[in-house]
Formats: sequence, structure tokens, C-alpha cells
Amino acid sequence: MNLNHINLEVTDVTATVALLETYFGLRRTRLVTAEMAFLRDDSGALISLFRGEDVAYPRMFHIGFTRETVEEVNDLHRRLVEGGFAPEAPRDDHGRWTFYLATPGGFTLEVQKFHRELV
Repeated sequence: MNLNHINLEVTDVTATVALLETYFGLRRTRLVTAEMAFLRDDSGALISLFRGEDVAYPRMFHIGFTRETVEEVNDLHRRLVEGGFAPEAPRDDHGRWTFYLATPGGFTLEVQKFHRELV
């Protein structure tokens, strides 16, 4: 079984689309407006974004992206900082090199590289 889609309510569709396209390689699939957008990743999974007013996610909610190397994690972190974002500093956490980013849409992203088995 494969993941088909994730539907997210966001406070700023346009800024969230720009972030996901520019830094995470997602591609628009069809209609993108200030109210809604549909993006796909390389495996074909869909992220649907719909604008909401009072968006609130549970404290632990996040969407994770993996990179092939620790250097790629660090490079993406650097690019995000240079782009005006404020991701947390990368750190070793439970067998992975990782950082978190609060998005302009109101949810959190994680970027990670697993470098040892989880115990």
C-alpha cells in the first residue's frame, strides 16, 4: 500500500507552495490559487493545501522529509536560512541528523538523514 495524499489546512497557501517547490522539490499538479493548491513529490504522493483562518495542529504534528546525506541536510538548512527562514539548528536525535522548520502555513516540517538504526 502506498500513501496517496495528505490534506493540510494552511494560513498562507501561496507562501507554503513557494517553500515546498523551492526547497523540497514538490511540483504543482493542477490548480494553484490563494485558496488551494495540489503538489506532488517524486514518488507521486499528493499534498493538498487549503487555506484556513485559525489553523492549529497538535504540538507533535509534523511532516518529515529525508535526505541522502548529512551534508544534504546541512545544505538545505543553510539554504533555508539564506532564504529568510528560521529553522532549528540541525542536531543528532535518536539516530538521525535532523532539524525542524515552522512553515508559513502553520505546520512543522522535519528534514532528516538516518545514520544509525533506531533502537
